[in-house]
Amino acid sequence: MEAYLRSWREDALHRHQFDTAIFAGDKLLALTDSDEDAYALAQIHFSAGNYTRALAFLSRSELLQRLPASRYLAAHCYIHQGRHDEALSLLGEKNPVHLATTADAQRRKLQHISNGLASKQHAKSKLPSRTDRVDRSAERDLEDANSLRYEAGMCYLRGLCYAKQNAFDRAKECYKDAVRIDVQCFEAFDQLVKNSLMSPGEEWDFLDSLNFDSIHAEPGDGAAAEAADFTRNLYSTRLSKYARPDEFDAAIETLSTHYKLSQNPDILLAKAEKLFTASRFQVAVDLTNQILETDPYNFACIPLHLSLLAQLNHTNALFAISHELADTHPNEPCTWLAVGTYYLNTNRIPEARSYFSKASLMDPHFGAAWIGFAHTFAAEGESDQAIAAYSTAARLFQGTHLPQLYLGMQEIALGNLAIAREYLTAAFGLCQRDPLLINEIGVCCYMEGEFDSAIDHFNLALQISIDNEAPQNQYTSTRLNLAHALRKAERFHEALEQFEEVIRLGLRDAAVFSSKGLVLLELEDAFQATVALHEALAISPQDPIATDLLNRALRQMENQGVLGGADEEMWDQGIATKVHQLRAGRSAGSRRRRVIRQPEDSMELDGASSSRVSAT
Repeated sequence: MEAYLRSWREDALHRHQFDTAIFAGDKLLALTDSDEDAYALAQIHFSAGNYTRALAFLSRSELLQRLPASRYLAAHCYIHQGRHDEALSLLGEKNPVHLATTADAQRRKLQHISNGLASKQHAKSKLPSRTDRVDRSAERDLEDANSLRYEAGMCYLRGLCYAKQNAFDRAKECYKDAVRIDVQCFEAFDQLVKNSLMSPGEEWDFLDSLNFDSIHAEPGDGAAAEAADFTRNLYSTRLSKYARPDEFDAAIETLSTHYKLSQNPDILLAKAEKLFTASRFQVAVDLTNQILETDPYNFACIPLHLSLLAQLNHTNALFAISHELADTHPNEPCTWLAVGTYYLNTNRIPEARSYFSKASLMDPHFGAAWIGFAHTFAAEGESDQAIAAYSTAARLFQGTHLPQLYLGMQEIALGNLAIAREYLTAAFGLCQRDPLLINEIGVCCYMEGEFDSAIDHFNLALQISIDNEAPQNQYTSTRLNLAHALRKAERFHEALEQFEEVIRLGLRDAAVFSSKGLVLLELEDAFQATVALHEALAISPQDPIATDLLNRALRQMENQGVLGGADEEMWDQGIATKVHQLRAGRSAGSRRRRVIRQPEDSMELDGASSSRVSAT
């Protein structure tokens, strides 16, 4: 009968018929009164959302004290009920760090085993291979594999509790210990990366420290080593795209070609994220569209997709996705992020702010919502409120440079250059390859009068953008900043080249033409300066700067002539010589042909008055 009830329970559970599974499991527990059947019934109640009833079965016969799996499930029930303090009390505040393994520790352990075997088998010429040694280590740990996984899971839950208390440093350590204990505990790894709890450099260093050799795979030649490499490559695609671009590209290539995962949503998303950082927005949005065509509610992809749509000004697409998400997933923070992004893109700032606020209230650790909320204040020039919101984002997401970058931009707008430099320097410590960040550092240097340093930063930002194969129109503002810095550094010929390139790229702005006219005036090319300044006034007829510069250019032309300077003087000398030659020739011809010449009017050149010449 027990076997019959157990089979009935499992079969109903596989079909998600929870009431049937509870019915059969209850009868089975009455017959056996065993810990395993009590735990199984608690699991069914947990799956059905009956968290309080699950806790009741886990609390019987000191089950929580004797089984790590029971403590893990009970803590999970508390967290689902929002009782994080009780969950933390059950889990305890300390992680079992003695269970954690790292790549360095594994290498030392393997070396120790190798040395021991070498001393015992000194007479034998062949030592065990690396694969043999890993297998022996795996055999020693195999009997505790399930317990280790539950201990890792409890570290992960402990991190969730600390995150709810805003103790992010402690949460980060819990997540890291969870992955160190069980490298396959992806939930903990995802929390570290998704919430930017580590800097880009820290992320890659942490990945290097993980002991992927602890993964157990099906028996076979090299199966464990292949599983380790495969998992490492998968984890690599989740990390920063700035810190180690070559390793990131290699992981993407291996997964796409060798394992044929090129169309997997996670791989496509990783590619789209890299394209986004390179400002190749159209190519990136093509990939996110491909993801959402097969999985329309992939909430890992939607924030990036919204950012791309906003950058490309695809307002209709933003409206469509916002409307659909509001109908189908009103309880998802990402839904209201989409609505807020649509309103921000249509310049309806109060509505955007309210929806970003709603998203952040639903999930206080939703970084995109906080950034959007701060953007609404920045859009209205409310710098104090924007700084407060960006500061919250910087405190919550310490591993990303974006909040520090936006704080620096706000301080530059306020003229607080010393504070701005501190924020920008902190952001640069987290990310050295963001063209926007390097451009803002250049702006700070420019405003402080350090023009040579500003030129270096603008050139670096342009070079990174070119290396990233970003469209030229994405970094026009950086090229314009470079032109102004060259002008202030009195490198006028180089500045003129940059202004002409900016205009060629399609930026039709009165200030650009006025700046070009000013550079031409400095180069004493008054005529071309008037052409540029007339272009400026054609765009903005009331522009006072262009008007003032045009008057200056016209006065300069009056003093120089149309051709200007030495060229005008040479032209005048050439004309005077030609006039002299013509007069001399006319005088000689008049004497020879006096008899046949008819009376005619003539006009002397070079300003001479007209006179009538008669035949004598």
